[in-house]
Amino acid sequence: MKPGLVAEVKFAEWTADGNLRAPVFMRLREDKPANQVRVVENERFVPEPADNDSLDYEIDSVLDQLESKKEGFILKVGAHKLSVSNLDKELWPAHGKRRALTKRDFLVYLARVGPYLLPHLRDRPLTLVRYPNGISGSHFYQKHIADKPPEYVDLVPLYSSHNDGDQEYVVCDNLATLLWLGQLADLELHTWYARTSPDPDGHHLFDTFTGSREQIEGSLLNYPDFIVIDLDPYIYSGKEKPGDEPELNKNAFAKTREVAFWLRDILDSLSLSSFVKTTGKTGLHIYVPIYRQLTSDQARAACETIGHFVLQAHPKDITMEWSVEKRTGKILFDHNQNVRGKTLASIYSPRAVPDAAVSMPIAWDDLSGVYPNDFTILTAPDRLDEIGDLWAGILEAKHDIASLLSAAD
Repeated sequence: MKPGLVAEVKFAEWTADGNLRAPVFMRLREDKPANQVRVVENERFVPEPADNDSLDYEIDSVLDQLESKKEGFILKVGAHKLSVSNLDKELWPAHGKRRALTKRDFLVYLARVGPYLLPHLRDRPLTLVRYPNGISGSHFYQKHIADKPPEYVDLVPLYSSHNDGDQEYVVCDNLATLLWLGQLADLELHTWYARTSPDPDGHHLFDTFTGSREQIEGSLLNYPDFIVIDLDPYIYSGKEKPGDEPELNKNAFAKTREVAFWLRDILDSLSLSSFVKTTGKTGLHIYVPIYRQLTSDQARAACETIGHFVLQAHPKDITMEWSVEKRTGKILFDHNQNVRGKTLASIYSPRAVPDAAVSMPIAWDDLSGVYPNDFTILTAPDRLDEIGDLWAGILEAKHDIASLLSAAD
């Protein structure tokens, strides 16, 4: 047939063979003649961080101040002030040829990645993972804030089933809060999958999260933006001590990549967009953005359905078993992360591992050539300055998962 109509379509990215991944029809363009349509070079669109002269100025000022050799001082972050201390304390000990990394290095990292990281933290309750004496010392998880934080730190009160009452969680919406978290040695930033903001697809849900289980279950915080899939390799290097988790090794990560590609193909067949990132440790996280139609429990069930589908196709390589003994030699497809209040390390979050790796988004076409420790708090900022935030449009790539799963049934 001779083409005569022009359609506007949004999509996740070009595939290696020149097709569109996860295309969504937007509208017909009667204002565009068909004879003017041309195939362009398969170039990747690189979103730029939001144009924010004020934030850029704040970051430049913070970086200048952190060049001070003082162990502590009052850091000015725009109109706010933050007392920073113990800046030369080692948080990541020397590793291989790399020097030890200090709290100062950590704050520099947070400032440099702030324009890219903050949009992914905004409106999401945080679980803090604090290492006051670095990754070699003890650490603790902190969900609730008991002491009053600085005035620029936003808090969201929500009902906690664990405590049978309301608790306040930190929400990181500005650079000053991000650096305050750095001063607390919150080395890992773990975010909820749900947001407190109703825009653009949550205006039918409650925006009050306190008082009772029923209240929070009907609220925005029980309707996630994503289905999350944690691919965790249980393929051992042979160097682990008895009882240890598998360490990062090439064979395990190669198999994890292979499973991720199988999963991507299944999600593509369902017309679901998918975004992949390294965990910063041994595996991969895959996020599937969805409209806020499913509760956390329903998202978990949908993820479990997808998991059983890929498991049936590759039973020798994939497992959903809870027992560690039954996981050995396979890639764990973990659907149990999809629970209200559970969290994964945020995009661009550092990890408490010796190489100071960060959780880094990867384009699907580039996944075959990367390794988790390619991206550290020393190398990630330069990569971001070069290619931008690959997940900048993740919330614009949502699909109607309820309709798709119903059609699949």
